[in-house]
Amino acid sequence: MVEEALGKLGYRVNPVKDAHLCCGSAGTYSIFQPKLSKQLRDNKLANLLEVKTPIIVTANIGCLMHLQKGTKTPVKHWIELL
Repeated sequence: MVEEALGKLGYRVNPVKDAHLCCGSAGTYSIFQPKLSKQLRDNKLANLLEVKTPIIVTANIGCLMHLQKGTKTPVKHWIELL
């Protein structure tokens, strides 16, 4: 589990409300449903930023690029932390 590995490396992993929900970049949302895609992204970012995190980490490059467009908080792939 990624969260467990990052915790063992000294990173603090914050629980996030509705972490299981999509960020809006999956499938064709961002192409054919841009309004829905943006709303899903904004909802995800609101939950992520609620915990006052200095960095957002993801395992999905599509999510990474999509989330970066909606925040000034750095978004990185978890492997970059290793």
